Amino acid sequence: MEREVLITGIGGQGVQLAAQVLARAATLEDREVTYLGVYGGMMRGGNTDSTVVVADAPILSPPVVSHAWAAIGMHDEFWADVDAKLRAGGIAVVNDTTFGAQLRADLIVHRVPATTVAAELGSPLSGALVMLAAFCALTALVNTESLVAAMRASIPSYRTQHADANERALRAGAQLLPAGDLRAWEAVRV
Repeated sequence: MEREVLITGIGGQGVQLAAQVLARAATLEDREVTYLGVYGGMMRGGNTDSTVVVADAPILSPPVVSHAWAAIGMHDEFWADVDAKLRAGGIAVVNDTTFGAQLRADLIVHRVPATTVAAELGSPLSGALVMLAAFCALTALVNTESLVAAMRASIPSYRTQHADANERALRAGAQLLPAGDLRAWEAVRV
């Protein structure tokens, strides 16, 4: 199994942290991983994208993929490039709070109120972690405990005061979509 996950949004939404947490969580579960983050020249407000490939054998996909199994969209402003890479039948989990773009009919789409949930938890900047956990619960790509451990390993020392809030965001996100079974996703050839 080799699964390509694209994560996109606007700089400052936590896209790069979410991608790093996914990559670390997969390594904690003894999976093969590649991770590539790309972002524009602005600190906040520009485009930010990441590609994470998770596999149970050596990875064949290059770090920049032309076709993907799934995508997480924090905002629709830069969605077009990601949308063009999603295979028919692919999974799109989007932030319902900030995502207004029309999505293709040939995708499996789930809308998650990530920004709203994060704000209700008192941590408005943790929306990408809410999204990531919802996506992982749905797809069973990695488990929530691995996400929590990976998040704690990923945040820099000067941001450790956010670790507990980030954990609450991950745990809340994991409850937002129905739990999936990775074996079912493996059977789907997208």
